Amino acid sequence: MRTADFDYELPTELIAQYPNETRDESRLLVMDRETGAIQHRVFRDLGELLAPGDLLVVNESKVIPARLLGRKRGTGGKVEVLLLREVGLDRWEALVRPAARVRRGMVLEFGEGRLVARVVRSLPGGKREIDLSFNGDLDHILEDLGRVPLPPYIDREPETLDRERYQTVFARVRGAVAAPTAGLHFTDAVLDDLAEREIGVARVILHVGAGTFRPITAEDPSEHEMDEERYEVSREAARAIDATRRSGGRIVAVGTTTVRVLETIADQKGRVQPDAGSTGLFIRPPHRFRCVDALITNFHLPRSTLLMLVAAFAGRENVLAAYREAVRERYRFYSYGDAMIVL
Repeated sequence: MRTADFDYELPTELIAQYPNETRDESRLLVMDRETGAIQHRVFRDLGELLAPGDLLVVNESKVIPARLLGRKRGTGGKVEVLLLREVGLDRWEALVRPAARVRRGMVLEFGEGRLVARVVRSLPGGKREIDLSFNGDLDHILEDLGRVPLPPYIDREPETLDRERYQTVFARVRGAVAAPTAGLHFTDAVLDDLAEREIGVARVILHVGAGTFRPITAEDPSEHEMDEERYEVSREAARAIDATRRSGGRIVAVGTTTVRVLETIADQKGRVQPDAGSTGLFIRPPHRFRCVDALITNFHLPRSTLLMLVAAFAGRENVLAAYREAVRERYRFYSYGDAMIVL
């Protein structure tokens, strides 16, 4: 298997720059996992594709407005910081630009000093460890000073609408720097419809990191190193998942992030226990899935770990054929794009 085996052609105009006007009016490509057969539906039809007793597992991680624009104390030089994850009390791992000009000991200021960062040490890949100083509540300060960290393929600055639309309706626990995008299509109306059909919803957490956008540059995918991401599975979620499996219902993972959580914690028989930790699991062909029976996901970048995960679940040839069909049918791609479900 080579990284080039997961390439495909995508016209740039199909990369969605804005979300659909209504979340659940996104298009939904339906693919049979065994035959590769395809249907074209709309996301609000989701309940019609599932059965009573099925269980959707969603990621309730919430995106932080983690992109900060500031200046170096003393010189006034411009600097950009993307907070990645908290590694201690008010200590964060962050991406900085321009990395070559931000060295240990420097002090960075944001919002005329409302938020101050001192660079503690340098890390590989343009990352720095920084200590934050502030008065008040950091969440409120980030809401005021931070920007939504839109993916690099969205070629515009964040706007007011992104505060709501780059967040799922079930986002609850702050910690992600990228949205679990398969969940962006859900609305309260869709969730109500699922409940009426006796289709359950369980919630887990995986805080998506910036590494989700990092392409695989090695010719051999096994040489790619995944970034660790924090996850949490509650006792309630674990019980719902195991109860569904015992009763014969399907576990429907909403997004590749949810797949990685479930496949990290499931034992050889697909049973799960409440757990919290970090995972760097890289799912690629061949992979024996232990817990996931169906997958809802967006369309992913060529040569990406996310595309490889979907290919591991549904077969590389099936997935690439579905992507070619989506291009022909002018589906919208990536974070603000349309969705597919593999059944």
